[in-house]
Amino acid sequence: MSASVAVYRSIFTEDRFKQAYGSEEDKTSASVRLWAKLAGSCRCSRRACLQLLRHRVPIFNWLPRYRFKKCFFGDTIAGLTVGVLHIPQGMAFALLTSVAPIFGLYTSFFPVVLYMIFGTGRHVSTGTFAVVSLMTGSVVEQLVPTPPALNSSSPEGADFELQRISVASAVALLSGIIMLCMFGLQLGFLSTYLSEPIVKAFTSAAAFHVTSSQLQSMLGLRLTRHTGIFSLFKTLASVMENLPQTNTAELLISLVCLAVLVPVKEINTRYRQRLRTPIPVEILTVIIATGVAYAFSLNSIYDIEIVGHIPAGFPRPQLPALHTFPDIAGDTIAITFVGYAVSVSLAMIYADKHGYSIHPNQELLAHGISNTVSSFFTCFPSSATLATTNILESAGGYTQFSGLFTSLVVLIVLLLIGPLFHFLPKAVLACINVTSLRQMFLQFQDLPELWRISKIDFMVWVVTWLSVVVLNVDLGLAIGVVFSMMTVICRTQRAGCSVLGRASNTEIYRPLENHSKCYEVPGMKILTYNGPIYYGNRSFFREEMSRLLGLTPEKIRSREKARKALEKRERETNVNTVERGIANASFSSENEFFKPEPSEYEVQAVLIDCSRVIFVDVAGARLFTQMCIECQKVGVHVFLSSCNESVLRILTSSGLMNHMNPQHIFVTVHDAVMYIQEQKEKHPENTTTVWV
Repeated sequence: MSASVAVYRSIFTEDRFKQAYGSEEDKTSASVRLWAKLAGSCRCSRRACLQLLRHRVPIFNWLPRYRFKKCFFGDTIAGLTVGVLHIPQGMAFALLTSVAPIFGLYTSFFPVVLYMIFGTGRHVSTGTFAVVSLMTGSVVEQLVPTPPALNSSSPEGADFELQRISVASAVALLSGIIMLCMFGLQLGFLSTYLSEPIVKAFTSAAAFHVTSSQLQSMLGLRLTRHTGIFSLFKTLASVMENLPQTNTAELLISLVCLAVLVPVKEINTRYRQRLRTPIPVEILTVIIATGVAYAFSLNSIYDIEIVGHIPAGFPRPQLPALHTFPDIAGDTIAITFVGYAVSVSLAMIYADKHGYSIHPNQELLAHGISNTVSSFFTCFPSSATLATTNILESAGGYTQFSGLFTSLVVLIVLLLIGPLFHFLPKAVLACINVTSLRQMFLQFQDLPELWRISKIDFMVWVVTWLSVVVLNVDLGLAIGVVFSMMTVICRTQRAGCSVLGRASNTEIYRPLENHSKCYEVPGMKILTYNGPIYYGNRSFFREEMSRLLGLTPEKIRSREKARKALEKRERETNVNTVERGIANASFSSENEFFKPEPSEYEVQAVLIDCSRVIFVDVAGARLFTQMCIECQKVGVHVFLSSCNESVLRILTSSGLMNHMNPQHIFVTVHDAVMYIQEQKEKHPENTTTVWV
């Protein structure tokens, strides 16, 4: 059973609608309100200060309302679990950064505490991240390359490590400063330019770079780390060339570690819902490997590379290498955007899942403070991490309070247990690095669904992945972002233009190519454009409109000439009629000679539906004016409908109303159609001419 709805009201032009329902405010009152708003925002009071403190330091907002009975146990278990994972992961990712493992433990402590205070993501775990560490390591290798035959235990080796961590800390400091500047300018929205296909393709491709960089440690090779364009292939070629020099003992250690880590991680993933906490296979592997290496003196007998001395206690504050800022600026910008985009993306994913919101600008402040403060304690850049965030949420974490227990675990290791990892083989850390990338490699599984949903997003994914793999991490990311922006530009430049038809006995208008049962209103062309009209697509818009209206330059000239001849003939006939006092009997037949062919003269009005035109620039507004003039030359009037306020303001300011009747701009398409049909009924004698 069908139902019909009838709506009875007057026809609304934009002017009539504003008079009936518009605002009465003027510019003076608006400026007064703006000044009052600015003055109110600058007013200082105790209440305003407390509100600002709770807003900018979220711990003062959520901690007083912390539900101890519900959240404490889950936060404790999740925090301890993640803290245990931070220990091997921090040391492993320090190798990616080309610094000593102890600095990875520092980076797993300070950012966690600071994000707990300033962050808004309840399930976000910050610390070392493989991709950010790899990008930072490339900068470190460029500025402080490894000298040949370096003894890490010698004074020269200690000075070399100090230079490297100074550069890595400088990257963290500059990254934090950039984030703080972005926060001051409220640029949190910039993270949206790194779309989900870009982030996933980038992290997946970066996983190959991480894996290739760890091959030498897994095989026991002492090779120079390659950076720059084609670094992945250079590294693989170097590894293949030096395969005969593989350390058999380190290769066996790597194979055993992989044989343990991969199956247990698979168990943790498949039985995540049943396991109260994941099996801490990484820390167990580290403990067992350290004990075996110490018991059998593997480093001295088989020349296995070990972690070496890990100092106990807190690091002394020191100033990063500020003189390197000019050299690291370009790479640091890329590191900043990657770290922030991954962090915000993870925070949003779990915020949507658990029904709360995060604030991108506050996240800029949180990560900016984390990197800035941590850099003075010999930390390299940090961000949210995929693996630990997933474990934190699956282990039952509720709030940022879990970060307290995570930092306590790392603190105990720093103060007491750290030196016990002296004999830990670096091959074990390399295996932990590789197996931690499992989620990134599995992102290939999303490609079939991405192809089904959006071919363009699929191409963005592929182009970004190939660029990162073939070239390098920084340049590949830039190419991916540029290509993604180009797809957006191309889509706006080639937005579809359609002819609308009316559904019978309704006020609904839809494109004729998709709705065969809709009909075109006689004597009218209702056109709609599905995008903005600006300097980049004005030529395409003009071509589409001309094609649909059939207005070629030749037709415009011929019809304008015929119209002028007809008007001249009418004037002469009127003069003759007045002078003779009789009607000219031949007028009717002669007048028909000057009229255009019926097939060409069928369209009497053009209605442009602007409901999907989100903005118009100066070039687009001038194009509207030009089209209006051309239509008038052939005796066709132009009508507009459904213009938003900004589009209408720009069109009015550009002088369109000098060539168009302001009363021909309507609130809806149906209002315009009803008005045009009313005019035809009032002037039936003008069915072959244009009415005003």
